[in-house]
Amino acid sequence: MSVLGAAAYTDAAALPEPVARAVELAARLGFTQSCRPEQGRLLQALAAGATGRIGETGTGCGVGLAWLLAGRRPGVRVVSVEREPERVAAVRELFADVPDLEVLHGDWTLIDRHGPFDLLVLDGGGNGKQSAAADPEQLLTPGGTLVVDDLTPLTAWPPTYRGAPDTGRTTWYDHPALLTTEIRLAPDFATLLATRRP
Repeated sequence: MSVLGAAAYTDAAALPEPVARAVELAARLGFTQSCRPEQGRLLQALAAGATGRIGETGTGCGVGLAWLLAGRRPGVRVVSVEREPERVAAVRELFADVPDLEVLHGDWTLIDRHGPFDLLVLDGGGNGKQSAAADPEQLLTPGGTLVVDDLTPLTAWPPTYRGAPDTGRTTWYDHPALLTTEIRLAPDFATLLATRRP
């Protein structure tokens, strides 16, 4: 999720249908921290490569989830976890007609029970990004992709954030089971992509 990410959606007619519905839900509920369009297009493309399961933490109002649904292949199961019960209910209602989708209510660690995933998106504050991070060897299939979004672009090494070591980034760069790189999606916004080694 990105602070004020919902404000980046200005042309609903240009969006995939599930994304337009989720953006409208976020606006109706006053939720401003949706996945940005740059991130959404990346998620849509990555979802197309998954053949088994896709996971997401931090459903919010379902905008990132909608991008995943817009890109996934038929029959690929998607599981998303959200800790706010009102949002869970709203997103379940929004996508009630979508097959092979489960929106869970609870802490991000609920995702553990539903893997391993071909694609896992760690989204939202505190959802397995920092030192108590998600375990990619448990959560990803061999060759599976982990997405860690909502980072400021890397400008120096070692990475820092607000003058301190950036463990939200180095956790993934240093993990022995992962090959990790960063993609700058906008001048102020970057995403890490990590692949589990076979």
